[in-house]
Amino acid sequence: MSTWLITGCSTGLGRALADAVIGAGHNAVVTARDVAKVADLADDAPQRVLPAALDVTKPEQVASVVQQTQERFGGIDVLVNNAGYGYRAAVEEGDDAGVRNLFETHFFGTVAMIKAVLPGMRARRSGAIVNISSIGAQLTPVGSGYYSAAKAAIEGLSGSLRGELAPLGISVTVVEPGAFRTDFAGRSLMQSATVIDDYAATAGKRRKETDTMDGNQAGDPAKAGAAIITAVESSEPPGFLLLGPDALAAYRYIADARASEITKWEELTSGTNFDA
Repeated sequence: MSTWLITGCSTGLGRALADAVIGAGHNAVVTARDVAKVADLADDAPQRVLPAALDVTKPEQVASVVQQTQERFGGIDVLVNNAGYGYRAAVEEGDDAGVRNLFETHFFGTVAMIKAVLPGMRARRSGAIVNISSIGAQLTPVGSGYYSAAKAAIEGLSGSLRGELAPLGISVTVVEPGAFRTDFAGRSLMQSATVIDDYAATAGKRRKETDTMDGNQAGDPAKAGAAIITAVESSEPPGFLLLGPDALAAYRYIADARASEITKWEELTSGTNFDA
């Protein structure tokens, strides 16, 4: 039995993962800004499940939930940074406050959680950190530039963190899900108030009022939750994990296209050293 601390459990992938962790017999600290939305997760296993209020942008709540976990279960074995939401806007349309809030939640909230749990993990020389990203960090779709940038920032941080923590017995895994049938494209999706007509044919097609994805995604959140547990519990947890055949196909397409462009510009790339 291990102890998992999962952020953003009220709906979607976070809730599905919480269900899977609880079902597997582990201790689980399930969090949401409104604790009432996760209270029911403790109904069947009140001794193993601790619902807690957590807004990852509030340092006092971050410190409190880590302390509560340590007092209740003795320590944190697995941290899953899942809290977040979608944000759509053409880059020029992006609201400054909205974009800053996005990064405060996705990036700086993730950093705050990591820094809060690491002292305990380092002391025990064991632990796992799972950072939920998105295939959007690779696809960079029009209208999702800020969201893609926030996730790319998490991935860059995670790569360095993995190298720093591996010698200490702590694993770091970035998870890039494709499209799963959650409310990510519905209730959890934010967008800019500013609309510029020149982007109607690009970013405009991805605004909430024209989106057709919500409720039609092929990905099963329950299977995603089970997959994350399998990855974390493996003898060598992956540094990078794609979830969903759509994510796999998209990643391979992007990798091939990037390799082709690198080859096309190889001569220009290689000609920038001082002449011998």
